[in-house]
Amino acid sequence: MRRVLITGGASGIGAACADRFEADGCTVAVLDRNAGLLSESGAAVKRTCDVTDADALASAFDEAVAELGGLDVVVAAAGIAARGTVADTDPVDWDRTLAVNLRGVYLTGRAAIPHLRAAGGGAIVNIASQLGLVAAANAAAYCASKGAVISLTRAMAIDHGPEGIRVNCVCPGPTDTPLLEPYFGGATDPAAERRAYEAMQLHGRLVTAEEIADSVAYLASPGASSTMGAALVVDGGYIVR
Repeated sequence: MRRVLITGGASGIGAACADRFEADGCTVAVLDRNAGLLSESGAAVKRTCDVTDADALASAFDEAVAELGGLDVVVAAAGIAARGTVADTDPVDWDRTLAVNLRGVYLTGRAAIPHLRAAGGGAIVNIASQLGLVAAANAAAYCASKGAVISLTRAMAIDHGPEGIRVNCVCPGPTDTPLLEPYFGGATDPAAERRAYEAMQLHGRLVTAEEIADSVAYLASPGASSTMGAALVVDGGYIVR
């Protein structure tokens, strides 16, 4: 039975990953800063934690892994979105976006790797974005953070692949999760804004969180044993236009 730890696992893509791994018979630990959502999770192990806090995250990992009895798979799914150009993004919002989306992935890997080494190897899957590969208007901090996650994933794969620790990332397109709701709700016409996002995909709809979870499960599986440093794009064809 594989032992899986997911950051940001109480909602959205993280929660879908937790459900998928549980359905596959894995034992799952979920870390999330939202205690209310975390209480609703069906994961075997739950810890409240902010991924930007190095000491708190390391302690949460140690406690969760002790309860799991070891660690085989880590999914770094914690993330936030911020709107704005370089000219109008407040430095506080810039720093917070980079802290959660990039520093959080770094600290997750830093906390995970000793446990994966102790297990003789394993898999890390980082959640990046298609906006780490192509740009979009009014999303400077988000694009910067996710592009960095892709590069960090590749560096981690080189550093730790020889240890039997495979590191990859998934690059979702616009996905039907709570993270997108502020984009719709803040528009003059929320329904039209949603239709515009749907039109960005070749199949004319938003990607589902379950589709991203399926991709994460593949990258974490033995079937992907030769896949290292990959950025798997799941975006309904967003970036091929």
